[in-house]
Amino acid sequence: MKTILSYILSSIFYLFYGFLLLFFQTLQWLGFNIGNYKGHKKAVDFMNCTLTYLLYFLGTKITFINKYKIPENVPLIVVSNHQSMHDICPLACYFKNRHPKFVSKIELGKGIPAVSYNLTHGGSVLIDRKDSRQSLSAIKKFGKYIEDNKYTAVIFPEGTRSKDGTPKRFSENGLKMLTKFAPSAYVIPVTINNCWKINKKGMFPLGIGVNLTFEIHEAIKADSMEFVKLFEKVEQTIKNAVA
Repeated sequence: MKTILSYILSSIFYLFYGFLLLFFQTLQWLGFNIGNYKGHKKAVDFMNCTLTYLLYFLGTKITFINKYKIPENVPLIVVSNHQSMHDICPLACYFKNRHPKFVSKIELGKGIPAVSYNLTHGGSVLIDRKDSRQSLSAIKKFGKYIEDNKYTAVIFPEGTRSKDGTPKRFSENGLKMLTKFAPSAYVIPVTINNCWKINKKGMFPLGIGVNLTFEIHEAIKADSMEFVKLFEKVEQTIKNAVA
């Protein structure tokens, strides 16, 4: 019975999801061309939170656990494990007041309604993982951008999503460049649990009734310790909290 229900709910979910992507493609274009950055950001915030709420249609329970105060008026670098495409919108919605921008692979910059437009017009950075020079140069500029504007960078150091929730090896290069060129930033480790279960069977059908959690760990001043120690602390903090 649950399997049949998952097929039905997944079909309806994708119908609405596709419509919303087309709707927010148009809304972002209007926001960007009429209201510049502020107009575009309002459209993006609306999109991320709407797509987050859409997950409730699948019976998803979304919980944010945060016992710590997030520093104000400083750049932030959110570092998280990565389990599904569906963990991005909740993160962006939660940090919406801190202007979240993503480190993303260059392939996502074209062909995806609303998503590609946001990545190319909203201040995020697109990196070519096959070209280390381009990647490091792009992240260098991105770090300066985050530093100058006191925005939030979101990076998934695993590179690719974990299909079973088990964290993969973290790559240090992206975070190293960000902390170097955004020296006043605070690094915030985030542990995501159970999001992989939404795509346990692939893109279809989607998992229903998933208890999705985002645990926000204590912020760490980027220049408070040597990078090697910082990276080790961030990685272990995230991985130790994976269920």
